Amino acid sequence: MTTVLVVDDQVPLLHTLEESLVECGYDVKLATTGDRALERIEQHAADIVILDLGLPDMGGMQVLTRIRGWSTVPIIVLSARASEIQKVAALDAGADDYVTKPFSMDELMARLRVALRDRRPGPDEPVVVTKHFTIDLAAQRVTRAGCAIRLTRTEWRIIALLARHPGCLITQRQLLAEVWGRADAGGSNYVRVFMVAIRRKLEPDPAHPRYFITEPGCGVRFLPGAGPGPSPEHALAASA
Repeated sequence: MTTVLVVDDQVPLLHTLEESLVECGYDVKLATTGDRALERIEQHAADIVILDLGLPDMGGMQVLTRIRGWSTVPIIVLSARASEIQKVAALDAGADDYVTKPFSMDELMARLRVALRDRRPGPDEPVVVTKHFTIDLAAQRVTRAGCAIRLTRTEWRIIALLARHPGCLITQRQLLAEVWGRADAGGSNYVRVFMVAIRRKLEPDPAHPRYFITEPGCGVRFLPGAGPGPSPEHALAASA
């Protein structure tokens, strides 16, 4: 049974989430403080975390950062803080998703399923080799010079989706639907934030990408056989 750790200091909300999650077949653990949440994670007592940012003992961002220091457990931030700056900061810090309060329980459950989605690749999944890194879809990892590159689950899902369709334009709507379980235009900033992070980790020159090319208003292309550099229009598009 999948265990969900819900971290929030609002007890009524905790119990509402617990009831809904149990009805959906999840095992639920509760924590009202950051210290208790970290203790649960250290005990490997959760498969996914739903994390509020307003905790009484420490900031939720601090909890997020500390978890990401050593764990890849999926984390969905559930917060009343709706500013774009806050959302970007949480995603940059390693959150897999960000849901704003008040929220739809059905939407939260859909986001939970996406975050937990276990892609079980078949034996015929390809290994995509570029000049600077290798994507092993079967092993679900990216390596450079034989060393694994640390990726968040969300970063991996984006890379895997693009690598399975080399050269093809993957629209923002497709990315949002496949990776986050949403297809509304309001999530386009999610794509931008994570593409910046992916370029930092994989591109030889993130400011002038040659592999992950954004086409403004359209989507992203992965070019594994890219030449010495992007065209001027691609370089401009990638900065979007």
